[in-house]
Amino acid sequence: MSILRTMTRNGQAGPNVADSQALAPPDIERIYRMERVRLVAGLARHVRDLSLAEDLAQEALVAALAAWPASGIPPNPGGWLMTTAKRRAVDLWRRRRMMARHEAALAHDIETGRADEQAAIEAALDNEIGDERLSLIFTACHPLLSRDQRTALTLKVIGGLATEEIARAFLTQETTVAQRIVRAKKILCEGDVAFEVPVGEARGARLASVLEVIYLIFNEGYAASSGEDLIRPQLCEEAMRLGRILVGLAPEEPEAHGLLALMELQTSRFKARIGPDGSAQTLETQNRRLWDRLLIQRGLEGLLAVKRLGGEDGIYALQASLAAVHARAARFEDTDWGRSAALYDKLLARSPSPVVALNRAVAHAMAFGPETGLVLLAEIEAEPQLAGYAALYAAKADFLMRLGRMSEARMEFQRAAELSGNETERSFLMGRVRSCTEAPD
Repeated sequence: MSILRTMTRNGQAGPNVADSQALAPPDIERIYRMERVRLVAGLARHVRDLSLAEDLAQEALVAALAAWPASGIPPNPGGWLMTTAKRRAVDLWRRRRMMARHEAALAHDIETGRADEQAAIEAALDNEIGDERLSLIFTACHPLLSRDQRTALTLKVIGGLATEEIARAFLTQETTVAQRIVRAKKILCEGDVAFEVPVGEARGARLASVLEVIYLIFNEGYAASSGEDLIRPQLCEEAMRLGRILVGLAPEEPEAHGLLALMELQTSRFKARIGPDGSAQTLETQNRRLWDRLLIQRGLEGLLAVKRLGGEDGIYALQASLAAVHARAARFEDTDWGRSAALYDKLLARSPSPVVALNRAVAHAMAFGPETGLVLLAEIEAEPQLAGYAALYAAKADFLMRLGRMSEARMEFQRAAELSGNETERSFLMGRVRSCTEAPD
């Protein structure tokens, strides 16, 4: 059941026709965004076509924009949207004279007023977790799809990210991501894939890709690739929610615990990452008293579970251990950079990538000096994936600044700022440019 209700001035819940005059399209669109994933997932289970499900959901939004300003928000807006979308599906099937059995079943549900009840029953039968979003993620991570297709599709459908934002997260072209999404939808449709959480061995086979997708959703929330906000907490909260479901689903899977621990430890620093003036704060300048100790405790407990299960060298477990290095340091000066560098050595061996290599260079620079960092950066600067990656130039600038080479550092910070797609990050980098300009070489 949806928790959405219109609110009167005294805080009481419930739609009110008199208040509906103030209902604006942005209000309706906000409600739609909250219901969108569940709506698309429910429709996809019935029509077995993700593109069609998204189109039907959009048609339901158009209907809401036309009806709700006059009638007010219904008591169950999610149910209203679902019923409206199903009516559109019935109309479509009638026009095409296809799928007569589905038409009759849906029409009967709607005409008898039992559409929502029937959907709940079917969800309980089809999905032992009872979470449509999770069923949609498992479907988007179907073995028929390539890794890139799985990730792009889930970020688009579940995370609600724009194609441009996904391209930034992938460090690839927007057209490439768009093609992956279109192709993925076509494969799922042609394969007549059931939109449900798999059971038995099929579930285990898809768990790794599901973890990967949740991780990427979290990352986009943790460090927004574009826009004005440095952090998108709603994406991180959604990723952690799904992570907790997976831990309950696979309690003996160490990487599920590792991913959840990583997300909790990273999220614990949210309140300190933005200063009172809205500026970005680095680990060095963050007020650690603002760190969420409960999330840190949960994350460290998750790492204990990983150790008990013998999964300390897992990709997510290693990253969680890296986050724990900072969580355990009361001050920036107390950070065990030697351990951080050693963990990054292990992570790079397990999961070689230019981005991991870049972060490893930063850890080694902090542990053994900026000269070491510059040497390691020189080994990866020519990587095509890092050509337009702002963090590469920001790291190089930081190493140069620590060596007192201010003119060179200023140029690299300027380049990083020009490449950044995030307003808060760009402002931070331009501040570093000014600092280097003011300081003598």
